[in-house]
Amino acid sequence: MDPKKKTPAEMLATPVQFLKGAGPQRAELLERIGLHTAADVLFFFPRSYQDLTDRREINQLEEGKLQSVLGTVEEIDLRATSAGGSILGVLVRCDTGHIRAIWFNQPIMRERFSFGQRVMLSGKPKYEGLVWQMAHPLVETLDKDEEAPAGELLPVYPLTEGLRQWDIRKIVRGAMESCVDLLDEVFPAEYLQAHDLWPLRRALPEVHFPADHESLAGARRRLIYQELFILQLALAAKRCQQRDQSRAPLLEATAQIDARIRRLFPFDLTAGQRQAIAEIAADMGRSVPMNRLLQGDVGSGKTVVAVYAMLAAVACGYQAVLMAPTEVLARQHALTLDRLLVASKVRHEQLTGGLTAKKRSGVLARIAAGEVDVVVGTQAIIQEDVRFAKLGLVVIDEQHKFGVRQRAVLKQAGPDPHYLVMTATPIPRTVTMTLFGDLDVSTLRDGPPGRQKVHTYLTEEAKRAKWWDFFREKLREGRQGFVVTPLVEEVQRSEVEEAEESDAAAVASLNETYESLANGELEAFRLGLIHGRMSSDEKDTVMDEFRSGEIQVLVCTSVVEVGVDVPNATLMTIESGQRFGLAQLHQLRGRVSRGAFGGFCCVFADPATDEARERLKAFVGTTDGFELAETDFKLRGPGELFGTKQHGLPPFRIADLSRDTTVLEEARRDAQTLVTADPGLTQPQHARLRRQMLTRYGQALELGDVG
Repeated sequence: MDPKKKTPAEMLATPVQFLKGAGPQRAELLERIGLHTAADVLFFFPRSYQDLTDRREINQLEEGKLQSVLGTVEEIDLRATSAGGSILGVLVRCDTGHIRAIWFNQPIMRERFSFGQRVMLSGKPKYEGLVWQMAHPLVETLDKDEEAPAGELLPVYPLTEGLRQWDIRKIVRGAMESCVDLLDEVFPAEYLQAHDLWPLRRALPEVHFPADHESLAGARRRLIYQELFILQLALAAKRCQQRDQSRAPLLEATAQIDARIRRLFPFDLTAGQRQAIAEIAADMGRSVPMNRLLQGDVGSGKTVVAVYAMLAAVACGYQAVLMAPTEVLARQHALTLDRLLVASKVRHEQLTGGLTAKKRSGVLARIAAGEVDVVVGTQAIIQEDVRFAKLGLVVIDEQHKFGVRQRAVLKQAGPDPHYLVMTATPIPRTVTMTLFGDLDVSTLRDGPPGRQKVHTYLTEEAKRAKWWDFFREKLREGRQGFVVTPLVEEVQRSEVEEAEESDAAAVASLNETYESLANGELEAFRLGLIHGRMSSDEKDTVMDEFRSGEIQVLVCTSVVEVGVDVPNATLMTIESGQRFGLAQLHQLRGRVSRGAFGGFCCVFADPATDEARERLKAFVGTTDGFELAETDFKLRGPGELFGTKQHGLPPFRIADLSRDTTVLEEARRDAQTLVTADPGLTQPQHARLRRQMLTRYGQALELGDVG
């Protein structure tokens, strides 16, 4: 081989500055959007397409249909409105007439236009005042020497300031011409044929510069399928690895152990709880470590199932640990154990960050000596100095608030313990198949018998006085309530622990609300205050006073989202509801109506976006957490709900879980079939699939060498 001739791998690793149309200056801009090599450019997919397949002259336009026109900028008019806004009008001369493009309250668009500039406008035209108009059209600016695209779908890429669509298209086209034939096909030819998939070298050019809608669909299906298939392959390989390489203690819940545990529960288990317990007991009775997700709606009784599993482990001579994301939730679990284990010899203790050094040292010593059967705590449990004598079961509550790495550290705290994660935020099915695809799933849908309904209201500011009259009436009847205020910043965040609520401005806002209520609407009642900046002892004191009824109304941030179970609390007021996520609103509502009395939840909101209005409408429309999870998923997508970064998985490049459900299910079935037939992917025809799987997911899923 010519020593100067580059290999395909070296060609694909060519720095972007050496690609046609790039150069050093544009290379800096390209690197801002993650494009460093030729391979990066090839797989930098368009975020949308400008549909130019319906190009028309002015005298051919029809109202209400998506069409494109080509012309030259003749007038630019930016003026203020009497209401304080602005209107930008751009008159474009075409071959057979004029059309005016208009933008409301987007003065920055003025910078995109200059007189004599050639532009392509795409939108739905309307005939107004003897002239055609397009409101907020897509705009494609064309260089003088650039041919106008005719009858095609033009790719629209994510950009950064200083980079134009024309620039990136030219660079992508150049990379495609020089490098696409260097790419390896990961699927065997017979696999492509059997699954009706385009070859990669055909699909990639068409996804960037599709000839028509049909070609785009074929190209996208191939690339989406591959992305989802590689992930499902990794998840299936992970499950095989756990089955074949890990060994866990046999924790068999015999009939005697089962009867002894059930006697501790002063109530009958629901059908859902009995089913989940049966699935968990079967897992724990095998030498393969259990990896199970227990999901359920608010108040469905997940904690009872977890307690059963922990007591089964203890009955077999092993320790169990329950980790929660906040001290409030850990404290609630400890109180539940106090209540259920009052007639039991099971020893349990708390381990949280709020312990003094002396108390912590004592707890650690007892855990290491095997003198503690069940440990309940926060992330303090996964510190390096925590040693278990004989760890058999790990339970993690509100698992989506912990990253993969945190869960892995805890898992390594003993020799292959069984592993149960719980969530009170129901997970959309497609997310379960991806981010949690290496786990078996148990689901609790129904709450305990007798659980009362929560009435939910979205109330206008004008009706605030009427709500407070009702709130006070219920308090006089002996009920208790919450008043929840959001943090100052957007509340749709991924909090790992309540310390993230340490925002002084938020506390100041909360204090202001507290003072206003204490001296106004609720001055005749006993109020308490709780937020994330308080010490553990302060929070425990307030919560104990609320549980006992000494405090009638708790003014709080979303620190009470989980872990607060006060049956007498039936009232909730949520301020600025538009600033809470849908799942979070549902969790907050779950704090009321946990006893014999019905609950009432009133949301005051001022939604400024369509998404916020849809979210609030969905919230008051149903109390079904699974239905709300699917709605939230459609509104905000998986990135917001369960960030892939939080889970340690690289983001998707082209697949969309809310859109590509059918392809996902197909890819999942196919991946499981392949791994069953060739568990280590050791057959020669699977070598490229195996290499791509390890490259993309090997580290995130700790696959190691699956072969």
